[in-house]
Amino acid sequence: MAIYPGSFDPITNGHLSILRRALTIFDSVTIAVSANTMKNTLFTLEERMELIRESTKNDKKVFVDSFHGLLVDYVKRKETNVILRGMRALSDFEYEFQMSLMNRKLRRNIQTIFMMTDYKWLYTSSTIIKEAASYGGAIKGLVPDIVCQRLKEKYGYKS
Repeated sequence: MAIYPGSFDPITNGHLSILRRALTIFDSVTIAVSANTMKNTLFTLEERMELIRESTKNDKKVFVDSFHGLLVDYVKRKETNVILRGMRALSDFEYEFQMSLMNRKLRRNIQTIFMMTDYKWLYTSSTIIKEAASYGGAIKGLVPDIVCQRLKEKYGYKS
């Protein structure tokens, strides 16, 4: 089992692409939604988890959970040692590399697996999608349909 952590505010088709590819490597993947993110999230923890569950409901090898505190402690509690991280571009690498080294310092048996996003998702991020949605921009196809609908509702646009 691999743990795929993040804020997922909201989950995007890029996240789901990495998840689908990871499921060809791992028996199961737990999407671990960070409850103690330093980011100001648009969606509550419960909303983010609901959107992920809805977006992955047809895959019995995907589990959705949340965690507080250190990721390495959560990974230990789940009795695994694999953290899955997605990267879009070189700009993601430095931060992810630092986090990976810190996690290994805290728990030597932790292994971080990096997966590059598919080319078509290279430019997307939850932040950019939220910004576009906040101005009524067309985000269909960048996020699951349920996320598209909820973003429109959050920003007061009609479907």
